[in-house]
Amino acid sequence: MYKYFCCFLLLAQFHFASAQNKTPDQFLGYPLGSKFAFHSNITDYFKSIQAANPDRVKLVQYGSTNEGRPLMLAFISSAENISNLEKIRTNHLKSVKLMEGKPDAGVPPIVWLSYNVHGNESVSANTSMKVLYELLNKDNALTQEFLKNMVIMIDPCINPDGYERYTQWYNRVQNATPDVTPFALEHDEPWPGGRFNHYLFDLNRDWAWQTQKETQQRIVIYNQWMPHFHADFHEMGSSRSYYFPPAAKPYNKDVTPWQRQFNELIGEYCRKYFDKNNWTYFTKNDYDLFYPSYGDTWPTANGAIGVTYEQGGGGRAGLGIKREDEHDTLTLQSRISHHYATSLATLEAVMSQKERVVSEFIKFHEDAANAPVGNFKTYVIKTKGNEERVRSFGDWLDKQGFTYGIAGKSLSTRGTELTSAVEQSLKVENNDILISAYQPKSNLLRILFDPKPVLEDSVTYDVTSWGLAYIFGLKAYGLKEKLTPATYQAEQIRNPVPATSPYAYIASWSAAEDAAFLADLLKNGILVKSSNVPFEMDKMTYKAGTLIITKKGNENPDFDKLVTSLADKHHVRLVAAKTGYVSSGADFGGDNVVFLKTPKVVLVSGDGISATAFGAVWHYFEQQIHYPVTIVNANRLGSLPWSEIDVLILPDGRYSDLINDKQLEAMQSWVRNGGKVIAMEGATNAFLNKPGFALTKKFSEKKKDADSFKKFGDQQREDASDSSPGSMFQITMDPTHPLAFGCNEEYFTIVRDAYERDFLKEGWNVGYFTENNYKAGFVGNKMTDKLKNTLIMGVQEMGRGQVVYLMDDPVFRAMLYNGKILFSNAVFR
Repeated sequence: MYKYFCCFLLLAQFHFASAQNKTPDQFLGYPLGSKFAFHSNITDYFKSIQAANPDRVKLVQYGSTNEGRPLMLAFISSAENISNLEKIRTNHLKSVKLMEGKPDAGVPPIVWLSYNVHGNESVSANTSMKVLYELLNKDNALTQEFLKNMVIMIDPCINPDGYERYTQWYNRVQNATPDVTPFALEHDEPWPGGRFNHYLFDLNRDWAWQTQKETQQRIVIYNQWMPHFHADFHEMGSSRSYYFPPAAKPYNKDVTPWQRQFNELIGEYCRKYFDKNNWTYFTKNDYDLFYPSYGDTWPTANGAIGVTYEQGGGGRAGLGIKREDEHDTLTLQSRISHHYATSLATLEAVMSQKERVVSEFIKFHEDAANAPVGNFKTYVIKTKGNEERVRSFGDWLDKQGFTYGIAGKSLSTRGTELTSAVEQSLKVENNDILISAYQPKSNLLRILFDPKPVLEDSVTYDVTSWGLAYIFGLKAYGLKEKLTPATYQAEQIRNPVPATSPYAYIASWSAAEDAAFLADLLKNGILVKSSNVPFEMDKMTYKAGTLIITKKGNENPDFDKLVTSLADKHHVRLVAAKTGYVSSGADFGGDNVVFLKTPKVVLVSGDGISATAFGAVWHYFEQQIHYPVTIVNANRLGSLPWSEIDVLILPDGRYSDLINDKQLEAMQSWVRNGGKVIAMEGATNAFLNKPGFALTKKFSEKKKDADSFKKFGDQQREDASDSSPGSMFQITMDPTHPLAFGCNEEYFTIVRDAYERDFLKEGWNVGYFTENNYKAGFVGNKMTDKLKNTLIMGVQEMGRGQVVYLMDDPVFRAMLYNGKILFSNAVFR
């Protein structure tokens, strides 16, 4: 009996010991920061901590990445708060009118700490384990106060795919003893690097647009919780020190006085830690609060205190790197210490103002719902002729958490057309979309609709104009009067299978969804034609680019069922034509009704290619239209089997070392035989002034002598004067060219560079700038002339093939709705 009792004691002691919180060092089996933990190590550590503290930790998997890795969120608080977590959430949402009903109790501040949105800024995910451990350390009186007074949410790694791409590479190439020599292999991360997600998108610029799987899943749970505070942890160049708030100018004008004040307070608490340890840092430089799609600005527009922290290091730093300027070696362990310190400083600052953090958040949303700021109290979106893109816009509104509806009746009023800023008479029709400014998320709504945001300082490093009317290519108006929307429900399109096959099916070409429909048809072996001219049939008019799916050539017995089912899938309304004869335009057998080939598409990747430009095209094919694309390394351009390729896409990049004259001749011969090259942004340099290619550089004057006497202290502003970090322009288009089909009358784009291309003498100048195509955003005074009288989109016919020159990236960040249609034209037409 005694023997069994001893065994029981041993087992109980073992269970007790295994249930204790292990430090990261104990769990990993090595000192934290002495190597990079794999993503699975980090998630396993969080699971182990939850298992040991089920009363104080709740771990939720809110999604998964494209590569199948889990997206995790840990809730850490007192046992009382964790047991009442759902009640805290619902009371919180009720208090800001994002859930019906009245709260029956107050709520503590909800603080969300986001680590590793950029995969190779890998100190963050490693820091998250240290923060988690210390929050649960009962010997730490300060962190126990945190748990009593707050609900803390930790996302240990927003971008697991990028993080794992970096850590797998680094752990494979590092020396047994880390080599701190800056030019060592372990400081030379290969293309495309770990910064981006699977599709090489920058997740820190995707908060507003939600084009990526990770963002979409994160925003769902964000809107379910609406934290009072959101902290975003980053790294910057390894030669730099540490950045924490106050943020740099420009601030978006809609950042409230309280948010600005708390931004200063955060800096005070961070300085306390850094000054005590003699750590270097800087504030008020580089990292502004303007563009509303970052991990600090989007939460700020949602009423939270949103902040960014930047540690010197990044992918180049590895486990340690020698820094000549700082006379030290920057180690991963020191970087962890700094992010750990600002994590605690964040929580201290929030706790110091815990009542006001909550009350100001409630006031922010109450004011938004009851007395919204700004001239416009209602936004009107015209729907007639744009039903498919309005459906897409509605899906986006839902993801943001906005409420909206339809007019429900016709009325006459006055409104400001948002892309022209002209007030005019307006007829609001029954099915037009209405979005009232009287809602809790009114501030975010106003910021995203703003057609010309006020920029208080020109030194900013990202997009400076983003109005929704530009982005979605919709006719939108701002009204000074309050209109109450009626209930809206997106129409479910159902195309019946006809008893007798029609002569042809007709489908519009005016939406990104139409391109996905076309791709599906082609993949299923359906013959598709397109009218290159407008036509009229049965008193209905159809625009150039309209798809025509004839029975002739599609004798499959399941033809009607297949076409109608695919149309239903993509929300496309079909018209069944009884004849191929039209009352005006081109008959279906005419020369202007052309066959659309099922192209073999090849996309170039690798060293020298912009990772994000490549990723945007890759994502377009795989996730937006679901059409196969073959990816090749840029160093294979000299040995491609040209006869097997129909379309070659060259994303932005440096091609001077990738395409030599011999390869250019081979490519030209292939084009003449029917191939198509789509050269984007910097890739167009490969064809500039080359024999047989029509692309030339626009003449520009030499710099004035005054530039020789510029001041060293003005260097940053001098650089800004010759830049456009992302301004809005309207491209003058030739709507009769197939490249422009379906893009509506107005085509807006985000300009980030000037390529100064002359108009094509031999070819089609499809899109271009004249004297004043500028709409909004910052453009430096030296950049202004470069963006006048210049080619933006051109097509050169060469034998039986084409070269498409795109000095603008139509699929940039998957943001521009019209851009997706134009790029579809470039590929399929």
